[in-house]
Amino acid sequence: MNRKSIYKIAITTAYALPFLAFAQNVQSALQTVQTILNAIIPILMILATIVFLWGVIKYITAGGDEEALKTGRSYMIFGLIGLFVMVAVWGIVTLLVNTFGVGGRTIPLGPGTI
Repeated sequence: MNRKSIYKIAITTAYALPFLAFAQNVQSALQTVQTILNAIIPILMILATIVFLWGVIKYITAGGDEEALKTGRSYMIFGLIGLFVMVAVWGIVTLLVNTFGVGGRTIPLGPGTI
């Protein structure tokens, strides 16, 4: 490692120390992360839905323009892939929690359920 990399790591660590000090313990740090993720997941699902709907609008209003049709189709595919991945990961997490009996009541019932 060169001096510049070590300097960057030291500065990043120095900035992160107050966050670790305020965490007090691992449980409260995990609760903070869970709170942040519970706020972000619904926003990401809404964004993926908007991307899909924007693709539908672009596809419908293309007016025979091949480039606009291609752009609209790609937006629809990306929106669907984003929604599928988020819901699939949530389902896998729920399956693992129910199978192994870990976590239990701290996991929301569905995406965006707080």
